[in-house]
Amino acid sequence: MISLFDREFVEPQEALGMRIEGEFRDLDDPDSFVWVRSFADMETRTDALASFYSSPIWKEHGPAANTTMLNSDNVLLLKTAAGAFPFPHNLSRDKEAKRSKARGLVVVNTCSLAPGTEENFARRFREHALPALQDAGARIDGLFATERGKNGFPRLPVREGETVFVWFECHKDQDSVAVCQNHLRQNPVWTREIYPWMDSQCWQKIEIAYLTPTARSLCAW
Repeated sequence: MISLFDREFVEPQEALGMRIEGEFRDLDDPDSFVWVRSFADMETRTDALASFYSSPIWKEHGPAANTTMLNSDNVLLLKTAAGAFPFPHNLSRDKEAKRSKARGLVVVNTCSLAPGTEENFARRFREHALPALQDAGARIDGLFATERGKNGFPRLPVREGETVFVWFECHKDQDSVAVCQNHLRQNPVWTREIYPWMDSQCWQKIEIAYLTPTARSLCAW
């Protein structure tokens, strides 16, 4: 799937107004391919998806892609949160082609919240949690919350009826993650105030995914 995606699908999607921000393997699930694509707005999303999935490229290679997938509906529709610019460290395609290897470990944290609480959560996260994470050595590549707009391309289902806040951390390697987590454990404000507050706002344990970038991922260390 990754080989086919990189060879046939990256440039055609980006030519239609999408940007493939990141492609990843999941360290805890070797059968997963995780990827992020972004759009200027919801209308662009609808038009771009409709164009791509009716294109000659998809008609030719889509069946082969579909045979690799047991499911493709574990999808969150998100928007940027707390005024944070998404993926500011991502390479351009020109630079991606010149690098020798995509490196790093991306930690994706998903907080499941009560409806209508995401904006307050995002604001407090940026004010308090974000500086603590950065002081601990995490590079924060994005803050996102649930997009409430209608999925204009229902052929690709998304997870509905959920309210989430998601943040992306990028680290050099697993050792760097361990150093960051140890630093946070030694920060009394994090352990006594920041993390307990975040945990109290979530109706289930914060979901954490440890991802490694594939060869063409723009989101990498």
